[in-house]
Amino acid sequence: MTIQEEKAYQELQILEERYPVLVPLHKEIAEAFSMMRDSFERGGKLLLCGNGGSSADSDHIVGELMKGFCKKRRISEELSSELKTLYGEAEAEYFTKHLEQGLPAIAFSAQTALHTAYSNDQDEALFYAQCLLGYGKKEDVLFGISTSGNAKNVGYALKLAKAMGIKSILLTGKDGGTGKELADLSIIAPSKETYQIQELHLPIYHCLCLMIEAYFFG
Repeated sequence: MTIQEEKAYQELQILEERYPVLVPLHKEIAEAFSMMRDSFERGGKLLLCGNGGSSADSDHIVGELMKGFCKKRRISEELSSELKTLYGEAEAEYFTKHLEQGLPAIAFSAQTALHTAYSNDQDEALFYAQCLLGYGKKEDVLFGISTSGNAKNVGYALKLAKAMGIKSILLTGKDGGTGKELADLSIIAPSKETYQIQELHLPIYHCLCLMIEAYFFG
């Protein structure tokens, strides 16, 4: 195990100490981290979708990945040098001081204009699949969130991901629903109640974001 991986798995250990109920999900969380890490290393993106509270969780994850979460993420020396060459030292210092290196992530539910246009013209249940068709590449990962695992629009996106050769993760609860059989990996929060599933989803995806940040930014 590399030093980067050791730092990442320390975050998983902290999660399990704080939330013993999630210890049985160790293998699934570790595998989700590996899938996300490999995607980012290949130049891929994390593409997210969910409904209601799960839609808000999708946006939340984007916020943790696209800027600094718990660590400093300075832009590269190469970019800082190029900014200095182009715009001078003062301007370069301003960019360097305030910009934070991001990991590319897109929440489909945030595409409001596209959503309303597509839903007006086509079957709204396929909206997330439409987003995946437009954004998705084989190096990406689709991250679906559904507390029941039965969200139809998330399910269609998972089906299309398989056809497009895109790896998929489903963060869910209860018995995993129909989505469990569609996703490459399912992380099933151990609860039957929707609000309790959502309460467990947050520490799970926070842990994944912390693991990814620790791996890439130390």
